[in-house]
Amino acid sequence: MTVLRLQPELHNKIWGGTRLKQFGYDLPTDHVGEAWVIAAHNNGVSTITNGKYQGKTLTQLWDERPELFGGHDAKQEFPLLVKILDAHDNLSIQVHPNDKQSSEKFGKTESWYILEATPNAKLYYGHLAQNKAELTKQVENKAWDKLLRTIPVQKGDFFYVPAGTFHALGAGVLALEIQQSSDTTYRFYDFDRVDVTTNQLRPLQIEEAIAVTKVPHVDPILNQRTRMQGSTILTRLLASPKFTIDKLSVRGVSHFNQHHPYELFNVISGDITMTHAEATYHFKKGDNFILLKDTGNYILDGQGDVMVSFVTPESYSNQELAYLDN
Repeated sequence: MTVLRLQPELHNKIWGGTRLKQFGYDLPTDHVGEAWVIAAHNNGVSTITNGKYQGKTLTQLWDERPELFGGHDAKQEFPLLVKILDAHDNLSIQVHPNDKQSSEKFGKTESWYILEATPNAKLYYGHLAQNKAELTKQVENKAWDKLLRTIPVQKGDFFYVPAGTFHALGAGVLALEIQQSSDTTYRFYDFDRVDVTTNQLRPLQIEEAIAVTKVPHVDPILNQRTRMQGSTILTRLLASPKFTIDKLSVRGVSHFNQHHPYELFNVISGDITMTHAEATYHFKKGDNFILLKDTGNYILDGQGDVMVSFVTPESYSNQELAYLDN
């Protein structure tokens, strides 16, 4: 068993829309905000759709067959979570805790690759406060015009969002989110929206949010590199202490070696084939899969773009890492 194909789990959100249909997902409502495409979390889990493990969840296989992933401690949880987010409306202004601050196994450092953006779309990323006292005062006074920092975005942009970063996707953004496997979010501000299911404003967690926000905000410096691998353009978007992300722009036959115990693949455009030993797999936009430990050498062919992520090896030097979390 080399490849695990995964069925996403869909989540309705107050800010969600319908654009996830373009990935071949059958949306139950017109407010689907998140597709958890590779997930093994209590709040969402992917189901395996091929091979002898078909019907099992990723969590079950991780727990029952650790050797398939290179081996891990029985209490260790699957460390990564990949989503596709459809921000039909603004997300709440929010922040996430780091590993030490989180009540979960992991903190929530994350990243965004922008798949689509409507004209004039933007992100809320970072803030303008210079110290905690100023941050607290501006939040208490709801002086969002003095605090919020916006960045215009377009298709192909990439952002690293370490835990402690004040942030939100803006309306009109479709993004692939690769993150630690955590679902802890502290909201500063939710644009005074009323949740139609409760007829109440959604709760805020301002005290917790202020406590974990980094002040002042500093943009991470990304050391991105591009090289050719056969007929594929390989761009290393990020090498952080938590995870590493490569973008593969496949434009014909390319040979690869798997260097990590398991790797996560998300096909974001086009159609590709993967050949390993005697097996050939066909993938299209919206397909998500994991290469297990026994893969070794494989060949990619076709025309398409694929995001590949994996847990960053401990052997990476500080020079190889884009940004060190506090």
